[in-house]
Amino acid sequence: MFYDLNVLWNPASTQEIARTLAFLAELGYNVVALNHVISGKFPTDLACQIPDPLPFAIPSNLTVLRRCTLQLSEPVANARLTALGANYDILALRPIDEKTLQNACSNLDSDLISLDLSQRLSYFFKFKMVAECVKRRIRFEICYSQGLLGDANARRNLISNATQLIRATRGGRGIIISSEAKRAVGCRGPWDAINLSAIWGLAQDRGYEAVSKQSRSVVVSAKLKRTGYRGIVDVVYGGEKPEPAEKQTKGTVVEKAQPNRKRKSEDTALGTGTDDTQISKREKKRRAKLARETEGKVDGAQ
Repeated sequence: MFYDLNVLWNPASTQEIARTLAFLAELGYNVVALNHVISGKFPTDLACQIPDPLPFAIPSNLTVLRRCTLQLSEPVANARLTALGANYDILALRPIDEKTLQNACSNLDSDLISLDLSQRLSYFFKFKMVAECVKRRIRFEICYSQGLLGDANARRNLISNATQLIRATRGGRGIIISSEAKRAVGCRGPWDAINLSAIWGLAQDRGYEAVSKQSRSVVVSAKLKRTGYRGIVDVVYGGEKPEPAEKQTKGTVVEKAQPNRKRKSEDTALGTGTDDTQISKREKKRRAKLARETEGKVDGAQ
């Protein structure tokens, strides 16, 4: 399965997004994430801004996820990030400088760190900082659309920054590749993205994992954080005791059996029982003796 976890969401151009999703399905992608970008101050309304269901039809062979990308321009607490990520399938952070990148790698809890590599960065990626982020199972995202559709400076910056990031991660560990496309012309097929990553210095097997295995692990880990216990244990079946089933005899429904309650026979009264299999031997002897005494009294009276 191939993943593209970054297609920009714009409520004003839903028809263009529908064409982009249809084109990605034709290119061979199986899972696509619509990305809502939040810039500036932390929002007060944490509800998902991407409607469910979508206002347009999507291909039947395509799974659409909802993602939120928060630009880090001020300190943010993990509790607020958890509340925001609970409304989306994927939560990503976009640092704007080295300080916010260091904070995102070491302290903040997210699923992705998405960097705008088409811009000239004022810092260098350090192995210690990047390795700490990879150890916490947070992936780095490289987006190729702005480098392809931009000017020569954007392409040069993308190649230089992506090469530096791949070198800092020791061969591309924990890296995924997405498009960040605004329209269909900015999308490329999964194998084209793998070949494009070879220009950045990423091996072909690492490039294949970047659009398949690593992207899938981001989706699975994000889901486990929302539905599991502390992002570690996913409770599938809690061992609840099922309700007692109703007994059926020849198509008729009988009342449910009540545990710890003895069944009372209606035939315990003298002379009312017709089924001898439900009467004990002692009761049979008592009834036989009583019957003999009754017959003797009747014969004596006569």
